[in-house]
Formats: sequence, structure tokens, C-alpha cells
Amino acid sequence: MSQGHSSERTTTVRFPEGFLWGAATAAYQIEGGAEDGGRGRSVWDDFSHTEGKVAHGHTGDIACDHYHRLDEDLALMADLGLQSYRFSISWSRVLPGGFGEVNREGLDFYHRLVDGLLARGIVPNITLFHWDLPSALEEHGGFRSRDTVHWFADYAALIARELGDRAPMIATFNEPWCYAYLGHADGHHAPGLRDDKAAVTVAHHQLLAHGLAVDAMRAERNDLSLGIVINPSLARSEGEPPAPADALRRIDGIQNRWWFDALLTGQYPADVMEGFGALADAVLPGDLEQIARPLDWIGLNCYFDSLFSGLDPDPAQAGAPGNQPVLSFPTVRSVRPAPVRAEHTDMGWPITPDGFRELLVRLHHDYPDLPPVYVTENGCAYDDPVVDGVCDDQRRIAFLTRYLTALRAAMDDGVDVRGYYQWSLFDNFEWAFGYDQRFGLVHVDFDTLTRTPKASAHWYRGVVAANGLPG
Repeated sequence: MSQGHSSERTTTVRFPEGFLWGAATAAYQIEGGAEDGGRGRSVWDDFSHTEGKVAHGHTGDIACDHYHRLDEDLALMADLGLQSYRFSISWSRVLPGGFGEVNREGLDFYHRLVDGLLARGIVPNITLFHWDLPSALEEHGGFRSRDTVHWFADYAALIARELGDRAPMIATFNEPWCYAYLGHADGHHAPGLRDDKAAVTVAHHQLLAHGLAVDAMRAERNDLSLGIVINPSLARSEGEPPAPADALRRIDGIQNRWWFDALLTGQYPADVMEGFGALADAVLPGDLEQIARPLDWIGLNCYFDSLFSGLDPDPAQAGAPGNQPVLSFPTVRSVRPAPVRAEHTDMGWPITPDGFRELLVRLHHDYPDLPPVYVTENGCAYDDPVVDGVCDDQRRIAFLTRYLTALRAAMDDGVDVRGYYQWSLFDNFEWAFGYDQRFGLVHVDFDTLTRTPKASAHWYRGVVAANGLPG
């Protein structure tokens, strides 16, 4: 890339020495190679190949074809100046059956990726589970079964043993709330269930698997840096009628406090457990102690405040579009997503940098034992075209400027943030949206797979070089 900002330029917002700058991806969203190298199927293969589940019938069979274009993509990361790269491992690529026989060809791909990153001075940051559960395990009940909890720990030990000597920074789960509730209560993500009890069970079993995996990995190596990635969000009322305060409290409990309380205090919130009742009967004695293993860091994926309105009390409007309850919060049926704000991304997500700062400060104050924080995802979807070889995505630059300014303000308020990963490095397969939503610093033409660094990529290279926002 020939464009960029000099590191000698004046910076308006500086970050501490040693702050880690990176970008993030996930296996199913970029790798492709669905049938290659002995990889087994995942629930997202099954879901995306089910009619009506993903926009336009898109699948991740090819995605960005990263599996076959690894060297090209590593060179691009180096040119971008990334200091770290956060990626997930496809469980079914290394263990096609979820457990048992290891697929060496699949595992070798990740060896080459890690070695390629290190050769370019880029710190690998591994995520073990980013929603693509092996289909073979889903046939055994997926994370609804405690058996999968133990198979996950075995998988984690394998990765620590194979890659931990060169890539010690490992997260167990990415956004377990999404996999539990969007996949098992809401039905809009794989495996596509609408079963409140299954969702709560999966939420618990993922945390239990995390705790067992931490022990399993530390038994392999004592020099690992282990964490987990949560996607917290402030729940706010906006629009008419207002969202009931009790509903917002319940949403906050399911989205935020459930995860942080369990991980950092060894208890689930009493009000959430009371609300769940028999939905949470998967929680057994001793589970919370296992979950609350010491962490070296915690990842936060932050995009927007969650805005809700109450349901229209007019019975004639009960079934009208826009007046449907949110299914992804069991026991909460009295709210709906608020109307789209004037300030929003192409995804329809509100732009709320002040809420980002407030959320970070709240977590810092609510959890005195909060480990060092990495913002492991933050970004925005904007569909800007490539014209004469240039993708001029100024809206993304403006978005990131506001959020990075808010991040630095939260750090000034005492939040111990050690690094930031932009989501995403590439335009990719964006789950149920298919290829419609573009989050990447790098534009991908999904017909030719040509990569074109956007204006934001050149800008971000300048941010990394300057360790702050260029003036």
C-alpha cells in the first residue's frame, strides 16, 4: 500500500507505549476450503445450506478463500502494519468428528498461519470457538450436552499442545451469548433452534467448557495467556412506548451480568437465576467454581448500545411488524428493538461511542477483579464501492475515530485496556446476512476474490504507526 499517514505526524489522541493494534477475523467467515484438506462439516455449513436461512442462499464454502490464499493475506497484513492478528480455529478442520482422530492437514494450516505471522512480527491471538461447532457434535446434542463440554476441553488441550509454544494468547469462546441465544432461542444463527431451555443450557455449558478448557490448557503449558471474549452492551430505552425498566434489567442480566458475574465472582446473578427458574436446571453444584478460573485477560466485542422500545399496548397492533417481542432474551417478552436511529451503519446498528465509553467504565467499577482488557472487536458495516482501484470509505474512518477517542477516554477514567482489534480485516461472510454487509478494512470482490485495501486500511496503518489518531 502506498498511501498512509506518517508516524511522525502530530497525533490528537495517543495511546500508551506497548498498546497492541490488530484486526480480527473468524474461520467460517473467511477460510473457505469447505471440502478441502479433510475438514469436517460444521453447524454453519449445515445452516447456510438450508433454504431460507441466509440472505440470497449465500454460504461460507468459499468466503474469502483464505485457506488457499494464506501467503497473499499474510503479506497484506504485514503491509497494513498490523501488530497482532486475531483469528479463530475451525474445530472441524482439526478434529472432523469433534473428538478422536486429528486431521493433520487441517492442523498444519494453522501451524503455517502462526509461523507466517511470527515471521512478519505479528502477534497471533487465537480463538478456539467462533460458533462453528462440528456437525458431528451437534448430532450428539451440541452444547446442550455436557459431553460436548469435555470434548471442548480436549480440543483446547490439543491446540495448546500444538500451537501454544508460539501462540500463547488464546481465548476459549467468542461471544457465547450469540451462540446460545441467537442460535438456540432466536433461531437466526446456527443451529437454528427456538428453545429457551436449550439456549440457557448452552449459555451455561459454554462457560463450564471454558473453565475446563482453561485447566486443560494450563496442564499442557504454564506460560499461556488465556482469556475469553464477551460481547457486552448497555440496554437502553428509546422511542415510544418506553421499554419497561424491569425488562431492561433482565436484558442486562442475560447479556452482561450472567457472563461477568460467573467468570469473575463465581456466581450467577440471583435475579437472573430466579427469572430463569427451571430453564437453568443444567447448573449443577461445583459448576460455578470451575467456571471462575483466573484469567490473564478478557476480550470485549463492542459495537453499539442495545436500544429497545416497549410493545404497543393497542391489541390491534399486537401482531403488526415492528411490534414483535425479542426472542433472544428468554423471560423478556415486553420489548422490541427500537426504531433505527438517524445515526446508524448500513447494518442498521446505532452509532453510540459515548455508550462504549460508559460501558467500559461501568465494567471497571462493577468488577474490581476485571482482568486486563482487549477490545477484540469493534467496527462498522458500510458498502462503499471500488472505483478506479480505490475504495474511499470515509464513513468507516469517521466511525473508528469516534470510537477510538471514546476508548482513550475510558482508559483515562482508569480502564486497563491493553489493545484494540478492528473488525474486520476483510469483507467476509457475515453470517445470516451473507455477503451483503461489509465490515472490512480490505474490500473483497466475491466474484474474483480480489483484495483492495480501503482508505480506512491506509488510515489504520497510520494509526498503528503513530500509536494514536493522526492530527
